[in-house]
Amino acid sequence: MLTVKTTQAVNPEYAKTLDTAGLRDKFLSDDLFTEGEIRLNYTHYDRMIVGGAVPNGASLTLDHVAECGTPSILDRREMGVVNIGEAGTVSAAGTDYALNRGDVLYLPKGAGAVTFSGKGRFYITSAPAHTALAAKLIKIEDAACVKLGAPETANERTIYQFIHPLVMESCQLVLGYTQLHDGSIWNTMPAHTHDRRMEAYCYFNLGDDSRVFHFMGDPAETRHLVAKNEDVVVSPPWSIHCGAGTTNYTFIWAMAGDNVDYTDMDFVAMKDLR
Repeated sequence: MLTVKTTQAVNPEYAKTLDTAGLRDKFLSDDLFTEGEIRLNYTHYDRMIVGGAVPNGASLTLDHVAECGTPSILDRREMGVVNIGEAGTVSAAGTDYALNRGDVLYLPKGAGAVTFSGKGRFYITSAPAHTALAAKLIKIEDAACVKLGAPETANERTIYQFIHPLVMESCQLVLGYTQLHDGSIWNTMPAHTHDRRMEAYCYFNLGDDSRVFHFMGDPAETRHLVAKNEDVVVSPPWSIHCGAGTTNYTFIWAMAGDNVDYTDMDFVAMKDLR
């Protein structure tokens, strides 16, 4: 029922030596959403955990994770859960939360075991937390909304901010998702890095034959990963993270690190990309 992979952090010099298989092993998870299972990737980038829970109409409980070193996963952590499937329920600390597709649930430090049930496909993110805050279910109409880009540059998109200072308080986890409009394929371009925090991307709303080319690496030594629906890419602080799809798509972005300032980033000029 529970599978945990550990991903060690790597530096940009080592990353330059990796072939396609090596890059995918270190930075991409392509099997987190498996029916009847919880699968996690415990990363050494700011100790972020990313994962998927697919109860498939039954119930799955996430509690003890040996890699965390605590009796229960949320003893010293906070968690963000996004439902990218049909309606489902997440239960924690004696409360049931009904999540429709696109809803986001924040669970604080000390919330105890987490149970996933119903037909939902639950994307899990978790980062260390220093204090216990309030749990919060955030519907899309309650998210902060930012519209960026334009059709002529193929990057017209809407950014929904959920676990974000404009919406609620968290310890270090920041989470939302970006929807590309019809005819738009580019996200987060011009590219940027943010040395003070890591980021993870979960791509979804892609058809079986659609792909996203996720660009990563040092700005002067770029690489790419080909991602399918429900693939998750972990982006180190030193790496750019942007992408282009064969069609429009949605991606969940989750960050952990020194601060929760969404605008804290270092842009890379187009002329400096290689």
